[in-house]
Amino acid sequence: MSIASKHAGQAALSICEALLLAMNDRGLLPEHEILGILRDAAATHENATGTKEEMQDHRSVAGVINAIIAGGNSVRRL
Repeated sequence: MSIASKHAGQAALSICEALLLAMNDRGLLPEHEILGILRDAAATHENATGTKEEMQDHRSVAGVINAIIAGGNSVRRL
């Protein structure tokens, strides 16, 4: 992955997390729906197929999403 792609991915993640937080703060999406979105995204990557390298990449992405879920960052759990 190029440095530009890595930075674009990090920027996209930050933007998406901020959007999820804002939607929760404004009452547009409840916490359980945000968690559902994150779980669906992780499951998509966990179940992806492809070459060995592609599957490793997908598993890494799922790991990042699952870490966000575990950390509670996107829903500001108390």
